Order: sequence, then structure tokens, then C-alpha cells
Amino acid sequence: MGAQPEEATPVTFYRPDYHVRTPHMRSPDYVQMSTAAAITLGLIPGAMHRTGCTHCLNLLVTYPEGCRANCAYCGLARHREEARDYADRNFIRVDWPAVRYEEVIERVKSDDDRGQFERMCISMITHPDSDADTRVLLRRWTTELPRIPVSILSNPTTMGRDDLVELRDLGADIFTVALDAVTPQIFDRTRGKGVDSPHKWEKYWQAIEWAAEVFGPEKFGAHLICGMGETEREILEVAQRITDLGGHNHMFAFFPEQGSLMEDWEAAPRDQWRRVQLARFIIDYTGGHVSRMRFDGEGRVTDFGIPQDELAALIESGKPFQTSGCPGKSDEEVSACNRPYGDSSPSDIRSFPFALNRRDVGIIRRQMEGEDIGTL
Repeated sequence: MGAQPEEATPVTFYRPDYHVRTPHMRSPDYVQMSTAAAITLGLIPGAMHRTGCTHCLNLLVTYPEGCRANCAYCGLARHREEARDYADRNFIRVDWPAVRYEEVIERVKSDDDRGQFERMCISMITHPDSDADTRVLLRRWTTELPRIPVSILSNPTTMGRDDLVELRDLGADIFTVALDAVTPQIFDRTRGKGVDSPHKWEKYWQAIEWAAEVFGPEKFGAHLICGMGETEREILEVAQRITDLGGHNHMFAFFPEQGSLMEDWEAAPRDQWRRVQLARFIIDYTGGHVSRMRFDGEGRVTDFGIPQDELAALIESGKPFQTSGCPGKSDEEVSACNRPYGDSSPSDIRSFPFALNRRDVGIIRRQMEGEDIGTL
């Protein structure tokens, strides 16, 4: 395994100076999509730092009345309903323009010769119509575009086990749960009654266990956010629990969302995040185990539990530091869902949406040693 050769200095422009107002658009006729997906489909102008496209078409159900949850770190939270029209709010750092679903399907069909998309993901929200509309969107996609597998980013709060069975039978390939917070206390403070929100820790874990039963090994996963007050040991113990059930861990570095209740929090420390990324990869892909890792009194990783030469080779490959998410066609260790700059800016990349070169790996090493440096 080796990093890519050094490349020329690229353009750093990512977010286009473009805005789409969508106050009256409703699923299933309309969906929102990430800025990266909209650029890749040619719906809005723009360029992405060091990557030509996203290989996962991230779609989000949308309603004028918005999400009824109130997660403290989320740009879609209910408390923002007086701030701006719901469908115009930022989410994981970027705008999500709304598009007629018919147009999305037609554009992806016309892209057959390029084959940019290796996966599509339907993200649910907490809304009375979200479950039914997700099924409508899924049924149409698997009927018209069966070549592109579909992931479901679920809303466990409104779902029962039968809903998972129906989604599987309609053709969903992978089922994921955005657990995000990795202890009951942090979950309650950021997603539950602590912020007058309906989500419950026990319900989310129930959905993860259902997913393991209904979808099976390698076909489900959980989103985990690093940097919301947990220790490295706590988040990695949860990652191990997911892996032991047969799933994968999709990691995000906490980055304060403008307008959220946690907008004044600091982003996840770089050294903490790099250690967690590396340990997560070891747990998910190399047969490593959290029980063989060592931690200091503050819960920080001091030993990754594998031989030093193997550890050095993993770091040199750069793979542990790329975006983690649902897989594509070419490499199960590299996510199709690369979410360009969803948890950082291009000047301080936390999750790399592209393969790292030698310079990138050198910066990673320095960050792991505690140097306070960005990636540009």
C-alpha cells in the first residue's frame, strides 16, 4: 500500500455563489440533494477541491414544515423554523437545493455512459410523511435505475421492524442509523429530552439490532460523530459493538453547524480525530479489536493493538483518513459516499473525499503527533 504521487496545487473553490429557494417543495415529488451531488449532476455551477464529483447521490426528503426533531448540532433542527425557510437551511455545512425527483432520475439515466454514481442514499427526517415517501422514492428508483444500489439513512423514531423488512423487499441495499452521539448521556443532551427532541437512545439501538437481523452482515451501519464530549475509548467501544453485530461505522468529525444550538462549540481536535479514524479502520477492516488497544487515563488511544509495521503501512496508505460511509463498486474499504467537505473546509480537511498523496499523509502524521496544522 502506498500513497499517491504528489500532485499539482489544485483550485480551492468549493461552494458556488448560488442559492436555490425552495419553500413550497414537498416529497415525494421533490427531494433535496447535497451541493456536491447538485454540482455532479450539473444542476448548479461550481467546482470541488481536488475531486471531480461525488460517487453517492445523497438525497433528503423535504417538507415546508420541516423536521420535527431538535438535534442540537443539526442545521435542520426545529428550533430554527423562524430563522429561514426550512428547505433553504444548510445541513452538514452545505446548502441542499431541492429538485423535482423526476428530473433527478432523468439526469442520472442520461449519465449512464459516465457512470459517476455508484450509490444513491435516501435520508429520512422526523416527519409524519417521511416513512411513506421514502418507500415511494425507493420503489421508483429500484424500478428505473436498478444498476445503482440504494442506502437508507433512517429515522428510527418513527419506524418499526416491519418497515425495515419492507424497505429491504423494495430493494434497499444498505440500512444505516445516524446514532451520532455515542453515550446515553450525550445522546439525551443533544438529541433527546435535553433539547425537547423525540429521539431515544434505546430506540436507535433497537433499530441497529433490527438492521443486523433484517439486512444481515455488511449491509447495515451506524453514523458516529467524534468530538461531542465523548472519550476516544467510548466512541471506539461503540464502533466495536457495531462491528461485532456485523455492521460498519461511518465516522464524522464534529464541526459546528451555523445556526445550530452547538454553533459555538469547537470542532473535534485534529489529533483526537486522526486517532479515532485510524482505530475505526483497524476495527472495521483489519480484524483489530478495541480490547487489544490501550488507552491513557483520559481515554486517548496510546496503542492501536497491531504490529508497528502494519500500523505504519495503514497510515501510509491514507485509507483510514478518507471519508467513511457506504461502499461503492471498486473498493470496499473506500466509501462511494465521499461527502466532500461535509465535516470541514478544504483548508482543514478532516475526512478526505479523495485518495491522499504523500504530502497529505505527512500532514496526517504531524497532526497525530499534536501539531496544530491544517491541510493547506
